[in-house]
Amino acid sequence: MLSELDGEHADYTAPDDQPMLTTRGRLDDEPPTVDRDGGWNVDADEIVLFVHGFDTDPQAARDQTYTLDVGLSEYRDLPVVGYSWDADVEWEPAKANADANAAPLADWLGEWADDGRPIHLVGYSLGARVVGETLRELRADGHTDALASVSLLGGAIPADSIERDGRYGEAINAVDAPVTNFHSGHDRVLGWVYRLSDRTTAVGSDGIADPAAAPDGYRDVDVTDLVADHYSYFDPEEGCLSRVADNID
Repeated sequence: MLSELDGEHADYTAPDDQPMLTTRGRLDDEPPTVDRDGGWNVDADEIVLFVHGFDTDPQAARDQTYTLDVGLSEYRDLPVVGYSWDADVEWEPAKANADANAAPLADWLGEWADDGRPIHLVGYSLGARVVGETLRELRADGHTDALASVSLLGGAIPADSIERDGRYGEAINAVDAPVTNFHSGHDRVLGWVYRLSDRTTAVGSDGIADPAAAPDGYRDVDVTDLVADHYSYFDPEEGCLSRVADNID
């Protein structure tokens, strides 16, 4: 089963000017800070911000962001910016780092939203944990209008955490944007490895645990027919970006 972790994302190499945000090496700052990386020439009124998942180094974060950009460009002409965080550590420290990224990301989103420019937030795999914690921060800070949409791809968070009484339920209910979870029954990383490691079912595997307990604005989209494994959600050739684009209005 651990061989499922050996999968690969689509083979795209980001250009040097791929716009990125990063907190790598900055979480110990007081407060933690977000820095710009790459050729930051984003002047669009509307952007997509991609949060990568577990076991991703800085170059892989850039390449995955560019991969999403290539795939999404077929459906929507929006700049894609990556959010690069310290995920290339062991599993438990990576989850702690995901939580620690909520405050700096929420601060950045709040500042961007103050200029009236919509952001479509996409969280992949353990990046869904960064997104969920960030929604909690936005709710606490009163910035529930900071986002235009939220998309979770193969989310590595518990299936009951997004219910109304779950850890992220109130934050999902409060955010002034649709929150859509794209899940695949073919995702064996979540269906087997995550289930064994965290002893729970991931929302990216089967969707919300109890559909009757879904917060307002939340919906599941089953993409089992399009997504063959954990590494294909945003693959331009094999993924589910055609359906993700429908969520980015």
